[in-house]
Amino acid sequence: MIEEGKYVNAGGIQTHYHEDGNGEPLLLIHGSGPGVSAWANWRLVFPILSEHYHLYAPDVIGFGFTERPKDIEYSINLWVDHMIAFIEIMNLDKVSIIGNSFGGAIALHIANRRPELVKRLILMGSAGIEFPITEELDGVWGYTPSFENMKKLVSTFSNDPSMADNDDLVELRYQASIQEGFQESFSSMFPAPRQRHVKNLALTEEQLKNIEIPILLIHGREDRIIPLGETSWKFSQTLPNAELHVFPNCGHWVQIEKTKPFTRVVNEFLNRDTLKTVKST
Repeated sequence: MIEEGKYVNAGGIQTHYHEDGNGEPLLLIHGSGPGVSAWANWRLVFPILSEHYHLYAPDVIGFGFTERPKDIEYSINLWVDHMIAFIEIMNLDKVSIIGNSFGGAIALHIANRRPELVKRLILMGSAGIEFPITEELDGVWGYTPSFENMKKLVSTFSNDPSMADNDDLVELRYQASIQEGFQESFSSMFPAPRQRHVKNLALTEEQLKNIEIPILLIHGREDRIIPLGETSWKFSQTLPNAELHVFPNCGHWVQIEKTKPFTRVVNEFLNRDTLKTVKST
C-alpha cells in the first residue's frame, strides 16, 4: 500500500510530499531508482526521525505522485530548482537535508547555489562527484519493467541476498515502477550512454571546496551502485567540513538495511553542538 501525502504548488509544479513530526525541519530527498518515491525511500525511518524532527519528504519532479508536465526536459537544474521552490514555499528556514544517492547530488547543488538555505547535510551513498559509472548503476538507470528485472535490481541494491528472494518486496517495487506515468518519465531521464549523467550530476572540485557547512557522509561498504571509494571517500577529502561513516555489511540501501543504526548516526550528527570548541592552553 502506498501512503498518501499532501500537495503543494512548488515553482508551478503540483508537488506531492509527506510531512510528520515536530522540532527542527529536516528535508529528505529520495534517490532515482525505478518506481521510487519519497515514501518508498523513507518509510522505515519516518516513524523514528519524526520523534525528533519536523520531516518533509517530497517527490522530486518526475518521480512519485508529483506532477509530470508534458514535454519537460529533466536535468539537475530542473530538480534543484524544484527542491529550492519547495523549501521556499514551505518556509523551511535553515533546513538540514538528508539526500540519498541522486538526492544527495541535489542537496549538494542546493548548498552550492543557495548556502543560506541549508544548515547541515547528510549525504547517503551520494552522487555529485564524477566517477566511472558502474554496471549496476547503468542497470538501474536503464531499467525496463519486468518482475525479473526488478528482482535483479533488488539484489544489487542490498548486500543481503535474501532481499531478492522476498517476492513480496520485489513485487511491491515492480508494481510501483509500472504505475501510470512512472516508467515513461523515468526512461526519459537517463538515456544511454549514461556516463554523461554521472557528470551532469557532479559539482566541480572548486564548488565542493566552497561548501563549508557541516556534512555527514554515510555509505555502505559493499555498495555496488555508487562505490564508496569513488564517491564518499573522495567527498571526504574535498568537502572542508565533512566526516565519513561507513556501515559494514551494507549495500546501497543504508536506510533499509541499517535503519536503526542509520537513524542513531543521523540524530547524533544533527544534535551535535558544532559551536563549542576546545581551547588549548
